[in-house]
Amino acid sequence: MEDTESMLTELPVCRSRHPFGNAVLHRPHLNLPPSPATTDSKTHVSYLYPEILALIFSYLEVRDKGRAAQVCTAWRDASYHKSVWRGVEAKLHLRRANPSLFASLVKRGIRKVQVLSLRRSLRDVVQGIPNLESLNLSGCYNLTDIALAHAFVVDLPPDLTKLDLSLCKQVTDISLGRIAEYLKNLEVLELGGCGNVTDTGLLLIAWGLKNLKRLNLRSCWHVSDQGISHLAGLSRGAADGNLALEYLGLQDCQTLTDEALKHVSVGLAGLKSINLSFCVNISDSGLKYLAKMPALKELNLRSCDNISDTGMAYLAEGGSRITCLDVSFCDKIGDQALVHVSQGLFNLRALSMSACQISDEGVCKLAKTLHELETLNIGQCSKITDKGILTIAESLRHLRCIDLYGCTRITTTGLERIMKLPQLSTLNLGLWHIR
Repeated sequence: MEDTESMLTELPVCRSRHPFGNAVLHRPHLNLPPSPATTDSKTHVSYLYPEILALIFSYLEVRDKGRAAQVCTAWRDASYHKSVWRGVEAKLHLRRANPSLFASLVKRGIRKVQVLSLRRSLRDVVQGIPNLESLNLSGCYNLTDIALAHAFVVDLPPDLTKLDLSLCKQVTDISLGRIAEYLKNLEVLELGGCGNVTDTGLLLIAWGLKNLKRLNLRSCWHVSDQGISHLAGLSRGAADGNLALEYLGLQDCQTLTDEALKHVSVGLAGLKSINLSFCVNISDSGLKYLAKMPALKELNLRSCDNISDTGMAYLAEGGSRITCLDVSFCDKIGDQALVHVSQGLFNLRALSMSACQISDEGVCKLAKTLHELETLNIGQCSKITDKGILTIAESLRHLRCIDLYGCTRITTTGLERIMKLPQLSTLNLGLWHIR
């Protein structure tokens, strides 16, 4: 629907012509005598209560919900029930004035909005939906600090807890200051690809967004160790920091060093997940700090060139309780890393080691120890043969997903054994999955 304001179908007034041929309509507004078909049976769809219709419509795809509203008055009225649209995100093109659009969204109880293109004031959305819960502006390249300043003023929706500004490349620290001032209840802030965000912006976030649980700073290249210290509440003027953070995305923040991980371990004790992929200046030493974080469950170190077997030893010996670990494309990771993992990371349920320098020896050691492993990604590990695969098939009986893409030394014999695992649901051998 390229030329409409919303990807949601407008709920229309009743149309007299039924699009489905001879189907019988429920048309109480016409005061017509019942047809023979309706007098013979009370089981026709036209006799369903609006609440039942609404329940049925709630299972439809978004586009089909709107189409159902075009059938007749009764279906249109049922389609406006808020339960039909629970959890739906409206996808809008803000191109021209449409006063009825936001009233329609409010009536249907829609509280999540994604703006696909922005030619009008963002303020129309913020003021038009007073109970707005989630605002997704990702990819709105023409969004500026001025536009956000006009939208984010007093009387903002108090329920707004999620804001996505990913790839809004013109957004700077100025906007973060306004967000920190007026969106105090924000819990999720996505800033991936906002290259103009600096440590100053993180200081403003640390000051104002005390309820923040998820912060994504992917490819914010101007963010340094100092900025992380602001978030952790460890720098002068940062107040207490964002101590409620549960997820911190630092992917491709290439200026960060082990000092940043020290700040995280000291100030963000409640952190459950951290993404450090492509942080090339993170080393094994930094993992000593993360190993001491009891709440940390997910650790992504993909393509961190300076992470080696030693770092895995630090995690295992430090008592880390992580359940999900990704060290794919860390070419300094080998069989000794698997020895360390098998001796200390007993809570692991998912392990990704694609393109690492591991062989059957390390895989066998892992499989004989971590029996509760559910996901194992070892694609492009060319040293692995049927020997390692047979050990996996014998020992990892809870395995649900395994990636063997690019493991060229595995034969049909190994694959046949692995496919007999009782709980296996996904086997990746290339650009497709065998289920």
